[in-house]
Amino acid sequence: MWLSCNPAGAGTVDCMVNSVPGGPLAGRRYVVTGSASGIGAATASILREQGAEVIGCDLDDAEVVADLSTPDGRRSLVDQVAERGCVDAVLAIAGGGRTGLLETNYFGAVATLEGLRPLLAGSDAPRAVAVSSTSSLAPADERVLRACAEGDEATATALVAADPALRDAAYGIAKRALNAWVRRTAPTPEWAGAGIPLNAVAPGVVDTPAAAWILGDERVRAAVEAAAPQLLGGFPGRPEWVGHLISWLAGPENRFVTGQVIFADGGSEAFLVGDRHWV
Repeated sequence: MWLSCNPAGAGTVDCMVNSVPGGPLAGRRYVVTGSASGIGAATASILREQGAEVIGCDLDDAEVVADLSTPDGRRSLVDQVAERGCVDAVLAIAGGGRTGLLETNYFGAVATLEGLRPLLAGSDAPRAVAVSSTSSLAPADERVLRACAEGDEATATALVAADPALRDAAYGIAKRALNAWVRRTAPTPEWAGAGIPLNAVAPGVVDTPAAAWILGDERVRAAVEAAAPQLLGGFPGRPEWVGHLISWLAGPENRFVTGQVIFADGGSEAFLVGDRHWV
């Protein structure tokens, strides 16, 4: 399952298919999960406009079709990407949804980043980004977080399945666990020690299909906007606003930023958390 990098392999994709020749990212190859819609689609478009080759991964309408909510789907994604050779960046954007929340948003994201990390070895500027959420600020069950940290998917999902309150909170728990994983993992020899910046971007409410259940109900929309106001940019945000940040973090210009959870949320996190970390 841990496949070595083969830059000259026969499975290399012609970058002219998905890139603009001569752009600032020409010659770089990006893996983007969740590429068929929302922030993933916006990010893939931004990268292609700058000349990068993009290997899009999603449940359908993508170069690589795989279901990250299952172990078999995660293995399939890694295997399909590895057939195409080395990559320069892995962007674990796939998430959202109303079911399989822990499975996709935490275990699927971590499996993507860890599984594809060996393919970054041949890049001059390897990068990795995970997409979190401001939902990660909500209180989370410590038992589930601990199971996630230990890689115990069976226990984590069983705890959530047994408690309706945890089922409702599963998305935020998954994203909080992902934040913690990025913070623990980024400074390790396998990542920072190998010259690979690893960061997370935590968007607020953005106009995507995954947010339709919020935006399509006026009462829900008003409640969410009041609880977490997006004072800069408005409510909802645009997916491309988040995509540009992801693109920079995953680009060769990012030489010094790693282990960060950056909230792209119009100021919601600053409004809710204030200066408590610094006083």
